[in-house]
Amino acid sequence: MAQAKTDVPTVDELVTELAALDDPKIRAVNEKHGDDHGVNLGTLRAVAKRVKTQHELAQQLWATGDTATRLLALLICRPKAFTVDELDAMVREAGTPKVHDWLVSYVVKKNPHAEELRSRWMTDPDPVVASAGWALTADRVVKHTDGLDLPGLLDTIDAQMRDAPERLQWAMNTCLAQIGIEHPVHRARALDIGERLGVLKDYPTSPGCTSPYVPSWIGEMVRRRGE
Repeated sequence: MAQAKTDVPTVDELVTELAALDDPKIRAVNEKHGDDHGVNLGTLRAVAKRVKTQHELAQQLWATGDTATRLLALLICRPKAFTVDELDAMVREAGTPKVHDWLVSYVVKKNPHAEELRSRWMTDPDPVVASAGWALTADRVVKHTDGLDLPGLLDTIDAQMRDAPERLQWAMNTCLAQIGIEHPVHRARALDIGERLGVLKDYPTSPGCTSPYVPSWIGEMVRRRGE
């Protein structure tokens, strides 16, 4: 009996396809933000939609180390299938900001070990790994704060955010803003910290977009809610 034909592409086929989609203009823009790929993300998502969920294939794609290929891997994997040790290793080798962000947002947040990793990563000596812990904490500030010490988080942000490396600073800044937006009892202190530290105060913001400067960010979101 003839074997049924499989439509699952190989790693080599996908690597070749993504290489052909690389646009030098997109790559030049991405490189300004620390990302070394030139594939349009909408096109990348279309490839993922065609391939569908293929966890074993995703693991093989991740192992290539190529940025665009890893982004595809994160779109076709099964987030709940990764072990805690696999995710810990992945966040340490993610490399570029986009891979790091998608790994945390699309995979770690959906994994049953997310809380364990959040606690582990928050105090990691590697600031990029620590930024993943702070990103997960910001998500918890919005969704469920049971067990979170919000005054303690504000103390840490107040003491460390101004001098933190860029990606860690950004994640801590996001956490500060979310505390001020979601928890009115802590809003005045969040605003005070944001004003005193002045982090991202001069960050260029496109028209119609909300500034990441915490006093502006909190003020705009509170205004939209009519609070």
